[in-house]
Amino acid sequence: MRIAVGQFASAEDWTQNLRTCQALIDQAVAGDAGLLVLPEGSLALFVDEPARIRQAAQPLDGPFVSGLVERTRGSATTVIAGVHVPAGDGRVHNVLVAARDGELVATYTKLHLYDAFGRRESDNVVPGTNAPVVIDCAGWKVGMMTCYDVRFPEMARLLADQGAQIIALPTAWVRGPAKEWHWEVMVTARALENTCYVAASGECGRRNIGASMVVDPLGIIRSRLGDAPGMLWADASAGELADARLTLPVLENRRFAVDPRLERHV
Repeated sequence: MRIAVGQFASAEDWTQNLRTCQALIDQAVAGDAGLLVLPEGSLALFVDEPARIRQAAQPLDGPFVSGLVERTRGSATTVIAGVHVPAGDGRVHNVLVAARDGELVATYTKLHLYDAFGRRESDNVVPGTNAPVVIDCAGWKVGMMTCYDVRFPEMARLLADQGAQIIALPTAWVRGPAKEWHWEVMVTARALENTCYVAASGECGRRNIGASMVVDPLGIIRSRLGDAPGMLWADASAGELADARLTLPVLENRRFAVDPRLERHV
């Protein structure tokens, strides 16, 4: 399966971001991609006023998600992107949506909120309580996780336990000391320790690093972007995946299971 990863700098105007996402969808469809991964926070940018996320959020049947979903109509490309959705208590949920052929096929609500490096996502965002989500995509099993989730190896392992062969990882990875190193280490580690592909999309711009990449099941970065908008491409091979899991059978050799119960609720 051909994988496309789109990277762009979100604007405060959701209509501009929708046009950007639709153009990337058109490129992915034209390139015969089975999967397109777009960034977290594709709906709108929140830099100087994080609380503005509450006013900018839209429901899943609102114009932004509807515009994404409709753009996939008539194609077999699955598009995964991050948006913010009203939670009902004045805050919002950070949600990944998966769309294909004019239908919303799955959602995943971010479990681990970015309360780190002096920031508090939980001031404005309610964490999910759902189990990790794996979807069918062009004959592949694709797991979904969002940004800060990558710092929790049990999350990726739970997706692997559900059969994930590819992990789609939309992010808005904030700049900071050693943050680009953290990003590369953890994205490659999640691929290597679960012998799966990871397709990671990073928002770029004045706050975030971009650095989108696709990593193969043996932890090799197959394609990557810098800090400018763009699209990258990589091919996932069933034969390559099988060979990697035969050569490095970590999923068979492990001695411990991951408990899927939530440790705590925020």
